[in-house]
Amino acid sequence: MHSELDNFYIIKEEPNKSCLLALRALIVGLDPKINETIKYGMPCFCYAKKPLCYLWVDKKTDEPYILMVEGKKLLHPKLEDGNRSKMKIFRVNANEDLPVITINEILHEALNFYSL
Repeated sequence: MHSELDNFYIIKEEPNKSCLLALRALIVGLDPKINETIKYGMPCFCYAKKPLCYLWVDKKTDEPYILMVEGKKLLHPKLEDGNRSKMKIFRVNANEDLPVITINEILHEALNFYSL
């Protein structure tokens, strides 16, 4: 029997499934203090028990994205805020190679904020 967290990934269709699993591995592998749980029906990655980011798929475009919890405090130019008051997102094209350098830059900027 699969957990709710496992089911989030299992039920996704390709290429989003592989993309989300790769993003999961990148995020969890970034720092040993990052752990994964599920909140609001989506994977939530916490750093030292504080929410860092979420993974989700845009319902309109079917694009996976990373939702940065403290996004408004992050200055990376690839983050989009849309009409969100606190969070920003980083969209990922599941049909292309992951922009690992950009993702790591964003995550490291967020980790620096959390470790202050």
